[in-house]
Amino acid sequence: MKKVGIVMGSDSDLPIIKKATDMLSSFGVEYEVRILSAHRTPVEAAEFAKTARDRGVGVIIAAAGMAAHLAGAMAANTVLPIIGIPCKSSNLDGLDALLSTVMMPTGIPVATVAIDGGANAALLAVQMLAIEDGELYDKLCAKRQKDAAAVLEKDAAVLEKLK
Repeated sequence: MKKVGIVMGSDSDLPIIKKATDMLSSFGVEYEVRILSAHRTPVEAAEFAKTARDRGVGVIIAAAGMAAHLAGAMAANTVLPIIGIPCKSSNLDGLDALLSTVMMPTGIPVATVAIDGGANAALLAVQMLAIEDGELYDKLCAKRQKDAAAVLEKDAAVLEKLK
């Protein structure tokens, strides 16, 4: 099975990345995590992306706040799928990061999840890997069924309280 490469721009992004690593672990998906900056360590960030496929990475998750160019820097240096996580900052509550992440030029796409959407980034990565992995696909289907059952249980509980 391919693994997921995860890169964050700062250690302040770790709580968001922890949601992603927890989700990946729940599916048994291996990952590697680095702190790299599109601006402060551009050579190392480019090398991470350029060599990812050789390291067995099938998809990269990139989390960054403010200018949030990390996902774009990853996408510029590999043809592997990139999932950007815009991270909330104290300035514009993550809107700056969201816009920086989604506004990529034609030819260099970045899939983008919600601000601070670490769990959904991991789920999207798992979905991408499941295209070629039937066991992972089955695990995703089981999770969806479990999530649906939990909602229906809450629905029944609310209806019972309102009687």
